[in-house]
Amino acid sequence: MTKKAPRNKTIELTPKETNALTKKALTLSEKTPVSELENQVIYQDCFKALKFIPDASIDLIIVDPPYNLTKTFGLSIFRESDIKDYKKWLEKWLKETKRILKDNGTIYICSDWKTSIAIPEIAGKYFLLQNRISWEREKGRGALKNWKNCLEDIWFYTKSKEYTFNLDAVKVQKNVIAPYRDKEGQAKDWVELEGQKVRYTSPSNIWTDISVPFWSMPENTNHPTQKPEKLIAKLILASSNAGEIVFDPFLGSGTTAVTAKKLGRKFLGIEREKEYVALSLKRLELAEENKNIQGFENGVFKFRNA
Repeated sequence: MTKKAPRNKTIELTPKETNALTKKALTLSEKTPVSELENQVIYQDCFKALKFIPDASIDLIIVDPPYNLTKTFGLSIFRESDIKDYKKWLEKWLKETKRILKDNGTIYICSDWKTSIAIPEIAGKYFLLQNRISWEREKGRGALKNWKNCLEDIWFYTKSKEYTFNLDAVKVQKNVIAPYRDKEGQAKDWVELEGQKVRYTSPSNIWTDISVPFWSMPENTNHPTQKPEKLIAKLILASSNAGEIVFDPFLGSGTTAVTAKKLGRKFLGIEREKEYVALSLKRLELAEENKNIQGFENGVFKFRNA
């Protein structure tokens, strides 16, 4: 392991640490009671493990599947395919998520702009579409003959018309430029906080306050498509309650599980790459002592890079 710069906080593991950590993960071979799956990481291919999770046992599913791009994940390569084949791959695991989701449960599905074309066709067979969130990745490579790609989507589906949505938990704090008062001189729709006049408003489906993890952030790993804890925190706070189970069938470096733990939820994740299983378990250990989520303080989501 090479020596890192002093401000580089990227989480790295030695082979010895990786081996020790992965021994703590589960591998399923039969239908397992949900009580034995709570707060666990499953080291297995999701297509094998999903069938062993009980029916209607999960409150919230957050899925960040491989997009239809050729990308290396650990020792595996996910290869771009014809859109018809990608849709078949999506449906193979997506239909299983309906079985394990509670009737009042929610599923969020992450995608890039190109993969987004396929999501509604497949997910619409099994779930009710509520919205599509678009968020700005400030990272992105420029192109000579195209626009720079800085957009990703999160599709918001529910299993039924009855579902959790905690609006107050995700309201947005905005500075008030023109602080109006009523006839009695009382503040109208704003409060004073640390000398600044602010208003709490309903969140929109366009998010521009997200920072993709980078080397000086404590949550950063070498996973090529790691999602920010702040991003996942919004989904968890809005669509689950304390003590409920949040599930991620493509856990990657563990962001969904770690964020769920920090926010007082139970978690369950599946990951097939040994390196990422170990990273997930290491981050969960670190979350025992440090429950901070960068960009989320005192119940308020801060502006990007705050």
